[in-house]
Amino acid sequence: MILPCEVGVKTVLPAVKAFMARSIVEKYGKTEKQTADLLGLSQSAVSRYVGRERGANLVAIENTPQVLSLLDQMILSVIKEPQDKSEVLELFCKTCTAIRQLGLMCPKCQAEMPSSWAEKCFFCR
Repeated sequence: MILPCEVGVKTVLPAVKAFMARSIVEKYGKTEKQTADLLGLSQSAVSRYVGRERGANLVAIENTPQVLSLLDQMILSVIKEPQDKSEVLELFCKTCTAIRQLGLMCPKCQAEMPSSWAEKCFFCR
């Protein structure tokens, strides 16, 4: 049995990290090293996220206003208070829930499930 949270770890988490890394570097002018420190990643991971070698095309989040609003809030929280992760964690859970409710994760999740389950799954929506 594959749970949506398992699929989320493989798809949503890297997509969110990639979006955040790109935004912090491109929109907020931080270096890859500064961004890595803020996100608790290596500089090479940030470089791969920014270069779209990692985390790209996993879940279509970049054209979804509801998700983008939550991502922007997470980014601002990380930049303003890098030591306080509680708000970021709460916003990440809200972001993942929004992605599931919008059905953005469904194709990836259904590909992981046995077809007999995928046809009947309405968990996210």
